[in-house]
Amino acid sequence: GSDTETEKKKTPVALAPIAKPLAGKKLSKKTLKLVRRASEAKCLKRGVKEVVKSIRRGSKGLLCVIAGNISPIDVITHLPILCEEANVPYIYVTSKEELATAGTTKRPTCCVLVMTKPAKGEITEEVKEKLESEYKQGFTVHGEHAMHKCQ
Repeated sequence: GSDTETEKKKTPVALAPIAKPLAGKKLSKKTLKLVRRASEAKCLKRGVKEVVKSIRRGSKGLLCVIAGNISPIDVITHLPILCEEANVPYIYVTSKEELATAGTTKRPTCCVLVMTKPAKGEITEEVKEKLESEYKQGFTVHGEHAMHKCQ
C-alpha cells in the first residue's frame, strides 16, 4: 500500500462508555470550529479544573465540550452532572488531541468550556454575536439527540 492509504487509516479510539451524546463527524467538525473561534477570541476555559471552577462560580458557558477518550474515566465523570445542574449544554468529541488542537494548545485537553465573555477585558459585540450564531447554527438544527441540552 501507499503512504496515503496508511495515513487515512487511523487507529480506533477507545471511547469511554459514558461518552454520550457523542458528536458525529459533521457535528464534531462544527464543535471544534466553535472551540477554535472561542480560543481566538480568548473565550475558552481549558481543562477540568478551570471548567469546574467557572461553572461553579456561575459563569454561563455556551457549551462544554468533553473528550471521549479519557483514561481514567473518573477524571470527567462528574462533568455532565455539573453541566446539567448549571444548565450548560455539553457534548462529547472523540479525541482529546483534536480538542487541544482546536483550543490552540499542544497539550491534550479533557474538556473545554466555550464562554461568551473573555477572561480579561471585553470582546466586541460582533465577535460575541458571531460565537452565539455559530453555536445556534451548528447545534440547534441537530436537536436534542445530538447534544444534551437542559430545560
